[in-house]
Amino acid sequence: MKPSLSTRSPVLPMMLPVMLAMLLGGCTLMPDYHRPDAPVAAHFAGADSKNAAGASSAPVVADIGWRDVFTDPSLQQVIALALENNRDLRVAVLNIEKARAQYGVQRAALFPSIKAATSETASRTPGDLSSTGSALTSRSYTATLGFSAYELDLFGRVRSLKEQALQSFLSTAEARRSTQISLIAEVATAWLTLASDQDRLRLAQDTLESQSSSYALTQRSFELGSSSALTLRQAQTSVESARVDVESYTAQVDQDRNALVLLVGKDLPTALLPQGLPDTRLAAASPLATIPPGLPSDLLQRRADIVQAERDLRAANANIGAARAAFYPSITLTVNAGTASARLAGLFKGGSGSWSFVPQISLPIFDGGANQANLDIATVSRDISVAQYEKAIQTAFREVSDALAQRNTLGRQLQAQEALVQASDEAFRLSQARYHSGVDSYLTVLDSQRTLYSAQKNLIGTQLSRWTNLVTFYKTLGGGWVERTGTPAASDIATQEP
Repeated sequence: MKPSLSTRSPVLPMMLPVMLAMLLGGCTLMPDYHRPDAPVAAHFAGADSKNAAGASSAPVVADIGWRDVFTDPSLQQVIALALENNRDLRVAVLNIEKARAQYGVQRAALFPSIKAATSETASRTPGDLSSTGSALTSRSYTATLGFSAYELDLFGRVRSLKEQALQSFLSTAEARRSTQISLIAEVATAWLTLASDQDRLRLAQDTLESQSSSYALTQRSFELGSSSALTLRQAQTSVESARVDVESYTAQVDQDRNALVLLVGKDLPTALLPQGLPDTRLAAASPLATIPPGLPSDLLQRRADIVQAERDLRAANANIGAARAAFYPSITLTVNAGTASARLAGLFKGGSGSWSFVPQISLPIFDGGANQANLDIATVSRDISVAQYEKAIQTAFREVSDALAQRNTLGRQLQAQEALVQASDEAFRLSQARYHSGVDSYLTVLDSQRTLYSAQKNLIGTQLSRWTNLVTFYKTLGGGWVERTGTPAASDIATQEP
């Protein structure tokens, strides 16, 4: 038999306070959030009227796809493999899912947790305790629907905690973005470092081969009596020095490959390993190379780590609202409605309806200063988050300024280093000719050869610096999130607000 109307009617009046609380629940005691002023200059170094005009029309680095910056096909494949297999990035993605679930738990506190329950209670009373002198056995059956200890969020404590959980979730999403951007930069740097060490190894091998041939000729001359033992030993030092460098760079190349494999998260096919540094003219053709100095510093607001710091600040601001609400009364409701009967067969018959309504108001009177201490903690935590946010901006400003300063001089430094290599090569050829003509000793040849070798190694280092500066500049301005310019990252869907 279905419950009568009188059995169900008490539920509606008891739900009215809940519905009223939901309507009034928009009120919170959170302080209004205001983004702190950036404690840095309005523009990066090099700002003037001409640069400011060019900087305003320059593309936003955060919107430039990483495939448009790193155009080498092998490097692109290596970066793509790292985004699929790197364990740090995988942990960052899982942390997002964890934070999303934690936010779901906190958001659920806004609504009553309604549960259905059925129960049987059986008891036996011995004869010497019963009024009849005989043992009694009693049973009762209940079926109820309701909720217990639901807090009416009149002062926004639960909503403040929900906002804090939401901002923590969004902060975790920005941490995942930051991890991806750093990973792309680290993979590109590791790949370029491996390429530069391979160039150094190749240079050392070529030098060893050249010096071994020269040593063989010198040894032959010594055996014929036309060269001294000093000249022979001087030639030998050059050979052994080159052999030391070959072994050193061989080990370094292996270590670079191991570091790259760790970043990628899986073994790399030989076809994807670099054979040498890309032509620096490709770096000069990058869209980043045309961005003028004097960029507005508010571009830093696009950096994932700064957005993450601001999310943490918002979360700390929301915590103040929860701490303030602790000073006000807390109202909780326990509501149950259902049927009860001494017999299971009569559980759903007419007249078996039962209900209970238990409102409770808790007013803090004396807590030994705990609520005030919690509010002080929340306020100081917010102030700490402000300082951390400002420090994140200052650090980012310094990183971009350093990258710009280096970029502005590396082009000229590379030209000077190339000229030094040409001059050292010509000096080496002339010293060889003078030695064979008997004008100079072999020590002059050895010195010029060492100068050339050092200049060639420094040129490789300068070329590497040119490329890594490009990577650093891209990373520090928040680039590396999208794959192609103008296309949103596919993983944006996973980090949207629940």
